Amino acid sequence: MQDHRSQVRRVLLITLVLNLLVMILKAIVGLVTGSLSLQADALHSVTDSANNILGLVANRFSSPTPDREHPYGHQKFEALGALGIATFLGIACFEILQSAINRIFIESQLVKVSPVELSLLVIVLAVNIFVAVYEGRVGRKINSAILVADAKHTMSDIWVTLVVMGGLVGIWQARVLNLPQLQWLDVVLAFPVALLVFRSGWSVLQDNLPWLVDEIAIAPEAIHRMVMEVPGVVNCHDIASRGVIGRQVFVEMHLIVDASDVTTAHKITEEIEARLSAKYDPIRVVIHIEPPDYQSDSISFGSSETLQ
Repeated sequence: MQDHRSQVRRVLLITLVLNLLVMILKAIVGLVTGSLSLQADALHSVTDSANNILGLVANRFSSPTPDREHPYGHQKFEALGALGIATFLGIACFEILQSAINRIFIESQLVKVSPVELSLLVIVLAVNIFVAVYEGRVGRKINSAILVADAKHTMSDIWVTLVVMGGLVGIWQARVLNLPQLQWLDVVLAFPVALLVFRSGWSVLQDNLPWLVDEIAIAPEAIHRMVMEVPGVVNCHDIASRGVIGRQVFVEMHLIVDASDVTTAHKITEEIEARLSAKYDPIRVVIHIEPPDYQSDSISFGSSETLQ
């Protein structure tokens, strides 16, 4: 399997610099204007930079090449890095909600916005869009969990920034329209910001938990149908798979073949591996040959379908 770690590392370093720039701009504008929603958005951007650093650490240890200590490769380190991103997002969500509630019941601070601060936020938005598109495109091209996860995080940051900008535009116009009630827009918008952050973290979890908990990668019935089409196969049972299709899949199965010698049996198993690789590569297949008189009516462990 090809090692793309150098590409991932380069992308993470570039986006780290850009995320630091975004974080600084948001923090400055948030403090100058007194905007809670923008300060929360700056906190969200802190997690962007932390995620890049976490991704660089995970990337250092996520080689797909097996070794003595890790015979199945090291790619779960990358999935662990993505899990760390979800954790950071959860923390950010909690901090945003806590700050919004404090503003409602404890603090009362007017938000002051000018066209200058709004112009800086337009720059922030443009940088975020570039980072999300760049990371997502490279991540999908090389099947990198950490880049795809971070791109989703940054995409949520774009929506957060748009929501915050809309609120600040409303507050800016409040002075013109003499509607002080619009000051509450800042606090009100902090709540959907938190929900967007939570949604992003949940999406990252859904993408990476199957890998970490060894969830089934390919339906055993699908593997069984493909294997039984190979000439010389009599029976295929106890099929198991794990991993993520497109990233790395491991398959095990027990097989009964119509062969009188080891060489013929080996050719049949090679044909099975070739067919599975053509559809699900990268994939590693382990096949256990059973005696000709062995019987089993179970396709897989707990499968709802049995051999006919």
